Amino acid sequence: MIRKVKPQIRVVGFDDGTFSFSSKLSGEKTILVGVVMKGSQEVVGVLSRWITVDGNDATDAMIEAINSSRFKDLRLILLKGITYAGFNVVDLERLHSETGLPVIVVIRKRPDMEGMERALRKHFSDAEERIDLLRKAPSLVELIPEKLYIQTVGLKADTAAEIVRVTTKTGLVPEPLRLAHMIASGVMRGESTRE
Repeated sequence: MIRKVKPQIRVVGFDDGTFSFSSKLSGEKTILVGVVMKGSQEVVGVLSRWITVDGNDATDAMIEAINSSRFKDLRLILLKGITYAGFNVVDLERLHSETGLPVIVVIRKRPDMEGMERALRKHFSDAEERIDLLRKAPSLVELIPEKLYIQTVGLKADTAAEIVRVTTKTGLVPEPLRLAHMIASGVMRGESTRE
């Protein structure tokens, strides 16, 4: 339980690498990178795993990366959205319960849930399972009108908002997520892309 948000709170932020349309068809993998930081100031370490494009292994990869890591003082997980590697949907409740850590999902644009559900039903035999994960995710909380939203599991929204503030250094996205994006895209493309 996080009672007081300290500027040096230890968090891990996950983002995935880029992938091509053809990799969606052939079940290829992309990298999942977790950056461990003290607040927004100091990088403590990096976690990485490979996840299947449009697969269903992102939740397992995150749980395994966190639970098997040397970083036993983590207080929180930051995610950049709920889908990774295409439509590899994260089970937020399971991620929270199996790591014992609260989860904050940071989203820049309000998702088009109807469009996502249509796409899932059109392309996936297990569409209903993926849609269930999307639907059971907590409601969006708008932090900055039309620019930044969060979802939280295991944490009150006001505490989550404070953690987002404390872990953000440049722009709108928390530093662990910004750096995870740069590292993951750098691994997959040979050069990092803009957040």
